[in-house]
Amino acid sequence: MKIKNICCIGAGYVGGPTMAVIALKCPEIKINVVDTNLKKIRCWNTKDLNKLPVFEPGLSKIISKTRNKNLFFSTKVEKAIDEADMIFMAVNTPTKTSGKGKGMAADLRFVKKCAMQIAKFSSSDKIVVEKSTLPVRTAEKIKDVLKKENKNLNFEVLSNPEFLAEGTAIKDLFKSDRVLIGGDNTESGKIAVNSLVEIYNKWIPLDKIITTNVWSSELSKLASNAMLAQRISSINSLSAFCEKTGAKIDEVSNAVGKDHRIGPYFLKASIGFGGSCFKKDILNLAYLCQYYGLMEVADYWLQVIKINDYQKTRFSKKIIDYMRKNKLKNVAILGWAFKKDTNDSRESAAIDVGFNLLMKGARLTIYDPMVNQNKILNDLTTYFKIKNIDFNKKIKSKIFICSSIDQAINTSDVAAIITEWDQFKDYNWNKLSLIKYYMIFDGRNIIDENIKTKLYKIGN
Repeated sequence: MKIKNICCIGAGYVGGPTMAVIALKCPEIKINVVDTNLKKIRCWNTKDLNKLPVFEPGLSKIISKTRNKNLFFSTKVEKAIDEADMIFMAVNTPTKTSGKGKGMAADLRFVKKCAMQIAKFSSSDKIVVEKSTLPVRTAEKIKDVLKKENKNLNFEVLSNPEFLAEGTAIKDLFKSDRVLIGGDNTESGKIAVNSLVEIYNKWIPLDKIITTNVWSSELSKLASNAMLAQRISSINSLSAFCEKTGAKIDEVSNAVGKDHRIGPYFLKASIGFGGSCFKKDILNLAYLCQYYGLMEVADYWLQVIKINDYQKTRFSKKIIDYMRKNKLKNVAILGWAFKKDTNDSRESAAIDVGFNLLMKGARLTIYDPMVNQNKILNDLTTYFKIKNIDFNKKIKSKIFICSSIDQAINTSDVAAIITEWDQFKDYNWNKLSLIKYYMIFDGRNIIDENIKTKLYKIGN
């Protein structure tokens, strides 16, 4: 089946960049990215490409080449669904906050709503592609909704999980390690799978396009994120051990990474993993293990989350202990995004650290090159609400959002580097040498107080 028209429901971190690259590589296909969030759509259509709702290196250049040619952003969901041959579902799948599975299971209400819209607005057969990260056997639920709401049409449901790392999403889309497509082993299912294979094969070699059944595809995404998060928690647990024994975590990481069976990736100590996927997917995986009675397996994966939380608490405590010892109050938080080269702050370690410091009476000056003031304050407001603590005027008066590194550290006694932005690494920290009390805590390399590096300095 030759695809001529694609609709993507969801104009976020997955839908926007993915559809932009497909539009660039497949100029013969018309692509409509739709979302009910008018503000987000307006940002995608803005003339100022520096104000796109998603920041990814290289994305604005692609948008400039494809937007309003064969790539369109709008709120016209009904029209886009009806015109499409293939529909990508790229909606949010947060962790449930109530009901069965609260705090662990994936909340599929947006997925179900999306499926109902597809069934309602379709007047011809469709290929429906799961792009969001979903629990195993979600495709079955999507099929049930589609069949129940529209018995007259045939809907083929595929799983095509994204494996994008924010900050390198465009690079990942251009040169993917693999593209995974899961579909039914039926004649119509095979045709649907081949239709999607043909699209990716415009730029991805066939040997990197893996086809599986739907359930294997869905589980592979959860498993990949769980394994990556596990490596981060493993090396972070060793960083705590290094600080107690005098070993150097960078040297340990380098030595371990030289083993070809292990490799060097995701072996850098940090404050902990963040972002929209790792924690959510591990909790979802653990919940599914519990559902099938695999309690020991669930406990194993939950320990990865526990170590991650421990690392953020440990980092906060190092700062708090130093401040208490020297009777200091002012802390510069450098970086709010969960990693460099993105404006996404979901589950960022900076939120936890900021909260912990505010609870100890610290005054915060916060700077991130891509995350704006509203987002930072909204993150803190939400976090305080989760903790059932009033985010009152007294606490808010201790938070100052800055527009540069210099402004953030000008009145601070301590700097906490949370996000590994290149400009923090390149900053001339030597000019702080005359300040009596000044310590820089580098979150990418949690440092013992007795060890000095170029990103760690105590004045005379």
